[in-house]
Amino acid sequence: MLLGQIQGGSGPTLSTLWLRQCRSPPPLLEKPIHTALSRLAKQYGPVFSLHMGSRPAVVVSSADLARECFTEHDVTFATRPRFPTFDLVSFSGTTLPTSRYGPYWRNLRRVATMHLLSAHRVTCMLPVVSAEMRAMAQRMYRSSRAAPGHGAVDVPRHATWRGAGGAEAEAVRALAQRTDGDHRADKVICDNNAHAHQLTVSSVSVILQSMFTGGAETTATTAEWAMSLLLNHPEVLKKAQAEIDASVGTSRLVTAADVPRLAYLHCIISETLRLYPAVPTLVPHESSADCKVGGYDVPRGTMLLVNAYAIHRDPAAWGPDPDAFRPERFEGGKAEGKFMITFGMGRRKCPGETLALRTVGMVLGTLIQYFDWDTVDGGNVDMAEGVGITLPRAVPLEAMCTPRQTMLGVLRDL
Repeated sequence: MLLGQIQGGSGPTLSTLWLRQCRSPPPLLEKPIHTALSRLAKQYGPVFSLHMGSRPAVVVSSADLARECFTEHDVTFATRPRFPTFDLVSFSGTTLPTSRYGPYWRNLRRVATMHLLSAHRVTCMLPVVSAEMRAMAQRMYRSSRAAPGHGAVDVPRHATWRGAGGAEAEAVRALAQRTDGDHRADKVICDNNAHAHQLTVSSVSVILQSMFTGGAETTATTAEWAMSLLLNHPEVLKKAQAEIDASVGTSRLVTAADVPRLAYLHCIISETLRLYPAVPTLVPHESSADCKVGGYDVPRGTMLLVNAYAIHRDPAAWGPDPDAFRPERFEGGKAEGKFMITFGMGRRKCPGETLALRTVGMVLGTLIQYFDWDTVDGGNVDMAEGVGITLPRAVPLEAMCTPRQTMLGVLRDL
């Protein structure tokens, strides 16, 4: 258990929470960690420091301080801390999200953004995403017909990266070997500074691993939270169905080309990401030099945690009821200028934002268009949060789906 004392924020240096092992009383940092940090921020202010084991850390919980960290001090906080316990799934800290800031990381990011996640590449991927959505709808339709009167299903979580074992890492290496090939293993890519870096099998492995871990679980988790919220707010679900019916009709499946036109669907996604950011404290950063945050001294080697969960629920920005699910907050540009940091900010911002939003839009659009939904017991969905680097539900969502009468013809033809 943890015992600590926090000094007030009026001194010349950052307040520090020193933790030590003890038998009682209860811990200050209960799980999930983002809610514990939010509670401490309410008591001690939007910036404080603590020791997490042997690591000094700074926690930022306001939009202004987050902007300061990722604009004025963006280079300083562009690197990542190294966690030995995470070495197995991060290829010893060499993946795109976990690697230290420098030429190696810049090369990986260039390859990912230019060759995998550019607007053109995302557009090329969308037919594959659409095909997967059709297959998902077909499986769900067949399942509902096979179990009339029941139809309870787990909300789909396709391509989820499960666990942190060596088997997954070996699978990624094998895939890289097949896709790369001997004739491509020594391909050289030059960066803007004329430094040459080889795109080898290992490089392809870490890029693919980054795509799996950084994209699959977070996208699936976001879709699951969105469906949970819709089940608890059936009026929002009906409004989204009406928008799709008016824009797409009932004679075909919603496509990737339709998603940008579905304004209310985007409001639902934005509100979901506000309330349940996939990585609530972002991926940790580390200071590579001494700096000041909010006027307080932050030594080199300090870990930075930005509590996006707390920032997104700040009543000063989102009104007196910031925990409520109201997609209308984003209608008609009402939320323009309000700060959200779901995908990070600055140099280390997630490069997969465009693909993630389009994919979540396709998943939700398909589930909303083709099926009516209800909870298994007719009550509200339990919104308890689980524990993890991402923000999982405490209990996986299970819901009742019924094919919509207006879509039966399309479903039969899938």
